[in-house]
Amino acid sequence: MDRVDRYRQIVRDVMKTYASWTPSNDEVATEIVVDPDRDHYEMLRIGWHDRKRVYGTLFHIDIINGKIWIQYDGTNRPVAEELLAAGIPREDIVLAFHPADLRKHTEFAVG
Repeated sequence: MDRVDRYRQIVRDVMKTYASWTPSNDEVATEIVVDPDRDHYEMLRIGWHDRKRVYGTLFHIDIINGKIWIQYDGTNRPVAEELLAAGIPREDIVLAFHPADLRKHTEFAVG
């Protein structure tokens, strides 16, 4: 298995872990969206809570040029930390939700 294929599998495994943490509300579901042709990975929460619609992205990851680009992370348990723990090195993780000029101040890749 090459490096990018391994990263794809790690991202899917991390998504499954997050999806296993069920919301306290039975009317809210977790949905995993994977576009393997374009290397897009997204996790959503969808449903109802107290007559209010719940719909939103928990996190969005792309694999671009062999690096993991975290486009959005709305979790209370940072996805980057889970990816590190799963074996992806810091230099291959881009915190894309930060402006490009600020990424150099993080411990992760700039792009």
